[in-house]
Amino acid sequence: MMEALKIKWLLFAISGLILLGAGLSMAIDAALYRMNNSESLNWIFYGTAALIVFNSGICLFGQGVIFRIRMDNLREA
Repeated sequence: MMEALKIKWLLFAISGLILLGAGLSMAIDAALYRMNNSESLNWIFYGTAALIVFNSGICLFGQGVIFRIRMDNLREA
């Protein structure tokens, strides 16, 4: 049980951090795209996708924290 929680914790935490960074980079890129090409509205879709990726990263990282807390609780019991 402990090893399964550790694997889940590592996968979710690392994936969450990767998606957080990617989403933030995409959002900054969308903002720069808006500043350079204000006539095109493609930056809206790119920015929306960036927010989806960023929020997915928050969710995955949060789930990783939950698995870590469960792992610590099992260790104490």
